[in-house]
Amino acid sequence: MPSVAPGVAFGLEVVLAFVLVFVVLHVSQGAKEKGLLAGIAVGSTVALGALVAGPLTGASMNPARSFAPAVVTGTLDGLWIYVLAPLLGAALAVASCRILREGCCTLVPGDRSNHG
Repeated sequence: MPSVAPGVAFGLEVVLAFVLVFVVLHVSQGAKEKGLLAGIAVGSTVALGALVAGPLTGASMNPARSFAPAVVTGTLDGLWIYVLAPLLGAALAVASCRILREGCCTLVPGDRSNHG
């Protein structure tokens, strides 16, 4: 359960998911997709999100991470925040990726021809 108002928690979770998915999409595309720096970038994004928003919302960033504990504890009141916000944040990240980089987020499985 968030320790801030539901609207604030929703906004924070949207931003957290957006930033995380945006970073993952950009470090997993192109020539820089392999190596230690990609893992550091993603891990640092998760750590920073947890440090900043953890005390306020729990910094879920992933609906699956919040769903099971909510069901097990029977605390379903704020679950909508942790399901809808990350999905919206991820969708916005994919849309922005497509706008900012041609060919980003448009790969067909098995087709690496437009990888860039």
